[in-house]
Amino acid sequence: MSEQTVNSTDRDLWPALRKGFRRKCPNCGNGPLLKSYLKVRDTCTVCREDFSHNRADDGPAYLTILIVGHLMAPLLLFTFETWRPEPLVLFTIFAIGTVTLSLYLLPRLKGAIVAFQWARLMHGFGGGH
Repeated sequence: MSEQTVNSTDRDLWPALRKGFRRKCPNCGNGPLLKSYLKVRDTCTVCREDFSHNRADDGPAYLTILIVGHLMAPLLLFTFETWRPEPLVLFTIFAIGTVTLSLYLLPRLKGAIVAFQWARLMHGFGGGH
């Protein structure tokens, strides 16, 4: 077996994903992963893990759209069929809910994607560990 295969078992995926979703360093779980709303730090402030290799790109946005769309569309249909609210009321409630859920999920999914890359040793995260 290659060294790459042996090292991939050293980093557990699910704990890293949980830490990343909380926007914490997937290595130590204490340092903040993001330095602003969506900007990933170059290194962890606690354990000095290097995050400059991350390639999250559009992944968090796609996952956010996927999750929010799959939650809100059936809920919109159910609400409309059950209570028949006025269209403006329905639009206002779902617009606010959609924007709020999207803004909540976007940085958390970015942290989870960076943590996934870290745990799977992708894009240079495997060097030296």
